[in-house]
Amino acid sequence: MVLEMSPEREEYVDWRGKNADPRKHGGVRAASFVCVVEVLENLVFLSNASNFVVYFLMSMNYKPAEASNMVTNFMGTSFLLTIFGGFISDSFITRFKTFIFFCSIELLGLILLTVQAHEPHLHPTMGRRPSGSQAAILYAGLYAMALGVGGVKATLPAHGADQLDHSNQRLISAFFNWFFFSLCTGGLISVTLMIWIEENLGWNWSFQISVIVLSVTLFIFTIGFSFYRYKLPGGSPLSRIFKVKQKSHCVCFYSRNWKLSPTERVNGQSHSRFKILDKALIDNTVTATEVEETKTFLGLLPIFATTILMNCCLAQLMTFTVQQGNIMNRTIHNFKIPTQSLTVFPLIIMLASIPLYEQFVRIFGNQKAKMFLPIRRIGLGLALASGSMAVAAIVEVKRREAAENNVILSVFWLGWQYLLLGVSDMLTLGGMLEFFYSEAPDSMRSMSTALSWCSTSMGYFLSSVLVGITNSVSGKYGQPWLGGENLNQTRLDLFYTLLSILNILNLLAYIYCAKRY
Repeated sequence: MVLEMSPEREEYVDWRGKNADPRKHGGVRAASFVCVVEVLENLVFLSNASNFVVYFLMSMNYKPAEASNMVTNFMGTSFLLTIFGGFISDSFITRFKTFIFFCSIELLGLILLTVQAHEPHLHPTMGRRPSGSQAAILYAGLYAMALGVGGVKATLPAHGADQLDHSNQRLISAFFNWFFFSLCTGGLISVTLMIWIEENLGWNWSFQISVIVLSVTLFIFTIGFSFYRYKLPGGSPLSRIFKVKQKSHCVCFYSRNWKLSPTERVNGQSHSRFKILDKALIDNTVTATEVEETKTFLGLLPIFATTILMNCCLAQLMTFTVQQGNIMNRTIHNFKIPTQSLTVFPLIIMLASIPLYEQFVRIFGNQKAKMFLPIRRIGLGLALASGSMAVAAIVEVKRREAAENNVILSVFWLGWQYLLLGVSDMLTLGGMLEFFYSEAPDSMRSMSTALSWCSTSMGYFLSSVLVGITNSVSGKYGQPWLGGENLNQTRLDLFYTLLSILNILNLLAYIYCAKRY
């Protein structure tokens, strides 16, 4: 009697390289380990990233606009490098080994920043910019950390989802919900406990704690090696995509009237989009699987492109919103509230919503839950992003009017934009992680999941570009909107209004792409 191997057993192996046993490897236990790791990893990343702007201003003596751009460039690079991390894990080594490698690089970057924060001669004296060597150490630590973050964030969610049965879409959806819950939990700790440490004990303590926590993260992830299951890399997906596009173009050039035979159409085409790529099948070196893989990945790109502008709004919470809060009234009963801690409100809502959603599905079943499909959640998130910028513009008008009358507005006015953008991020990022992983070709899950983070990256870079363009254009007709030495001399309200209008137009583009998907 010959036993047939299930696709799950053939596709995954254990740590010895043998076929994974579903009774011993993978499953909810292994996926839960990944969620615990995400809590700690995101705690370290956000506790540093959300406060770098203050560190650059107060300790490294950079100007406000320069400090803001340094943060957005760091965040943008971190998330952009997820594509590189995803490419490595899909192509050459397992996601487990990719995580170990990049997490170690992130740890080295943190250690370098810790040494600089601890040694007074490695940061500038009051009122002076960093020297060349001091800036070199700062940037080396920052971008080693960025490289590490890129690899970690690309591989961790995909490695967690790999532990589960892909025939059970409800289980995959539940994993991404709890993964996002873990991400928010780490964020909540970072904007409460870690910010208190930074403001009361100093950056030196914050960096040291981050090093310890990330070391523990690496240890916890590693001890699960014996019961993880591993997806073997399948070679470079980018080279296969390039080959399909190249062959299809060659065929179009040499034979414009070529058509697939009926047999080839049955075997080689399930997508009605990108029909021109079917022409690559005339070349014997191209398989129908490679064509389908290329079509599927290219089909994800319009959805990815229309989520970028929302993340441009999110970048403001790390930069201009922090600067707004720093000149507002942050005191309650002699306790000074850190501006970044306003993120607590949306984080609490996000943390509560995920168990409620899971309970909703348990009670009403999957049919009722279809109203929360990832592609719909993304659209709602994009709509909230536009609304958040409109609210932010109104609040900034009110803050400037109060400042002109020598009144300092309460920092809690910023809570509305934190709340709306926080919920927007939950819907958009959570929806993208699930959507891109579930829709991706099997051999490109890390790279496709990385599109979620890459969208964030592009949003942060776009923020820097928009700031520059806004200043350049507005400067030709008077004073640059964002060119003042302090926020009371800028027109941040007009910049927020511009972002709101751009996001409305972007939402219309998303609706068009989503209907065509």
